[in-house]
Amino acid sequence: MAKKSMIAREKKRQKLVEKYKQKRYELKTQIKNTEFLEEKFSLYAKLQKLPRNSSAVRLHNRCLVTGRPKGYYRDFGLSRHVLREMGHNCLLPGLTKSSW
Repeated sequence: MAKKSMIAREKKRQKLVEKYKQKRYELKTQIKNTEFLEEKFSLYAKLQKLPRNSSAVRLHNRCLVTGRPKGYYRDFGLSRHVLREMGHNCLLPGLTKSSW
C-alpha cells in the first residue's frame, strides 16, 4: 500500500493538469505559429509561469486499489499483485489463468 500522501499528491496533479490543460494548449499552439524570436521568448515565459505540476508529463499511473506506481496494467488500472489476486478469485471478467 502506497503512502496516502503520495496518492493525494497524484490526485492534486491530476486536478492541476485538467485545470490548465486548455491554457497550455493555447500557449503551445501560439509558440508554434509565431515567427518572431522575441515573441516566442515571451510566450515561453508565460508557459513557464504556470505551475510545474500542471504539466501532463508529471503524471504517473497508480493502482486503483493499492496506489502502487510500478507494475501497472493500463487495461485494468491495477498493479500486477492486485491483478493476480483478483484473477485467481475470478473477479476480473475476460481474464483466465493460464496453466501448462
